[in-house]
Amino acid sequence: MSERDVRVDLDELSSAEDFLEYFDIEYQRHVVEVNRLHILQRFHDYLAKVEAMPEEEGACFEVHARLLRAAYEDFVASDAVTQRVFKVFRVSGSRQSLVPVTQLVSKANRAT
Repeated sequence: MSERDVRVDLDELSSAEDFLEYFDIEYQRHVVEVNRLHILQRFHDYLAKVEAMPEEEGACFEVHARLLRAAYEDFVASDAVTQRVFKVFRVSGSRQSLVPVTQLVSKANRAT
């Protein structure tokens, strides 16, 4: 591996595939297609927990690669609902309300 400027290179990456390829992580295309935003958000969450990122580029690259691999692997064996990366999946209980069709029809008739 040649010496890379990871912090600069990260600004150039835009897709989950870009990140995985940059960090030389083999991946299954269908896993990424279904979970790309979840993988990147989990990667971001893992990075946020790092107390001190190594200054040395090789070590910095390795930390990023390890965390991205872990984020990707979270979704190989699981799914977005189970992993609950985004707030919409973490809301406890059902927020779905059932409205009877008769009530909708009744309100529609009053509006006209």
